[in-house]
Amino acid sequence: MGFSDLLDSIGGLGRFQFINITLLFFAGVLVGSHQVLQNFTAAVPEHHCKIPNMTIIYHKWNGAWSKLDNQTLLKAFIPHNQNNKPVGCLQFKEPQWHLIFSNGSLTNSTGLMTEPCRHGWTYKRQEFTETIVSEWDLVCDMKHFRHTSQTIYMTGVLVGAIILGSLSDKFGRRTLLIWSYLQLAVAGTSTAFSPSYSVYCFLRFLAGFAVSGVLLNSVSLNLEWIPIRSRTIFGAVFTACFTLAQIVLAGTAFVIQGWRKLQIALSVPIFVAFVYSWWFPESARWLALNKKPDQAIQNIKKVSRINGRAKEGEAITAEVLLMHMQKEIQVSKNAYTVYDLFATPVMRKITVSLMFIWCATSFSFFGLIMDLQKFALSVYLAQIIFALVEIPCKTFSSLMMMFLGRRFTQKSVLMVPGCLVLVNTFLPNELQTVKTTLAVIAKGLFASCFKCVYIYTSELYPTVIRQTGMGFASTLARVGSMTAPLVMMLEDYFSSLPGLTYGLFPIIPGCFVFFLPETLNVPLPDTIDDVEAQQKKENLNAKTQILPAENLTVAVLSTKF
Repeated sequence: MGFSDLLDSIGGLGRFQFINITLLFFAGVLVGSHQVLQNFTAAVPEHHCKIPNMTIIYHKWNGAWSKLDNQTLLKAFIPHNQNNKPVGCLQFKEPQWHLIFSNGSLTNSTGLMTEPCRHGWTYKRQEFTETIVSEWDLVCDMKHFRHTSQTIYMTGVLVGAIILGSLSDKFGRRTLLIWSYLQLAVAGTSTAFSPSYSVYCFLRFLAGFAVSGVLLNSVSLNLEWIPIRSRTIFGAVFTACFTLAQIVLAGTAFVIQGWRKLQIALSVPIFVAFVYSWWFPESARWLALNKKPDQAIQNIKKVSRINGRAKEGEAITAEVLLMHMQKEIQVSKNAYTVYDLFATPVMRKITVSLMFIWCATSFSFFGLIMDLQKFALSVYLAQIIFALVEIPCKTFSSLMMMFLGRRFTQKSVLMVPGCLVLVNTFLPNELQTVKTTLAVIAKGLFASCFKCVYIYTSELYPTVIRQTGMGFASTLARVGSMTAPLVMMLEDYFSSLPGLTYGLFPIIPGCFVFFLPETLNVPLPDTIDDVEAQQKKENLNAKTQILPAENLTVAVLSTKF
């Protein structure tokens, strides 16, 4: 008898649970879009050095004088590449007028004297009318600031996960969720009015900080009001909001191309979530564990009325509640810390392996989706395709987990996409369609890896320390996402280095999975001793499977002699 049985008595999956997840899902779509918002707000438009006081030049053709257009005139001032497009960061020291009437390119003009842009840049504003890159000239020597701003945002997500995760255990899921909605709405909206790059980064840090609070407490408020048998499917439904968020972001960015207006469009609606979040009842499970049974009973009765089970709700008393939660209350009396994740040999093996798996998954996932402009597609179309591929990949990986086991699936969704990224790194640029296809498949598999490792981690850790283990693993994932944008800067030293890093890093943790136990159809462990016992049982079973073959060999030899 547990809290899940009590939820079943007041409706289980009733009207309240569906309203609850719908409201959380709507806000999750808005919040999820902020994770990859910089694909559009920090997009890099085509650009070249700005030429002040452009001279009007006429030339004679077939006896008639005509004015040279600006694109032709640029050849005298800006080196052109092999595709006959102006390079982005160089200009000639002196105008090269002879190049106007030739097919001069960077290849045959490298001997000419060039210098960095002296008067700023001119941006092509067809695909992006305004981004932080074009507004603050984050190109050429300043291009690393674009990646730095995303790292600062991810740092906010990491700090928020550490601070708000512990605060939610102290002050409640609902309180921290309401605050996080408000902070994200204010910080996100204020970002649109940033007067400088430094202010922009500070506000993005606050937004990332709030995003962690929303995600952590949304998951808790969703699952802690759901019976155990339905948590997997409801958890999967909630995670689908991140796939939808990427599609909504692409559509919104296509309609609203200015980065400030886009920032407002995806931040102001969060105020709506802040308003209706006051309706959410606090987790009755958290209230009971924090010695607030009276408030827990009030919330349980509210849920029972919404589910049409008011009579059953009225029958629940403090004694009934404590009786259902007796085991959980007893477990909560023992204090467990991160150090207990390394307490025994098996726990150390599990924790170290999961550290690399979580970090590598997040690292490579964000490394792929944060630079969509390098693919031979419109960035808007690329965003939609990269989002839609998650649906078949997650479905296929779910079937693999059910029939082939957690361990095999986890190895596959780490090592296969890692290999695809490595292959992609060495393909020539002429095969852009192939490179884009491989990148899309790899991204879908990395998204599946997130789903797999979340379930696998919850099954590997015992009940008494499961939340601590999940929180620790989540922190490592934030470290991965935080460092992913910084690796893009390595392309200045070796163009293939980012691809090699994004490909190799997940393959190595894939090898660590071999050391993890299989958890398919295995009862969840409650204590650290249970984990050790399960490992010994698995080792014993492995030895037992070998013995019949050995005995058979001995029998055959005895007969022969």
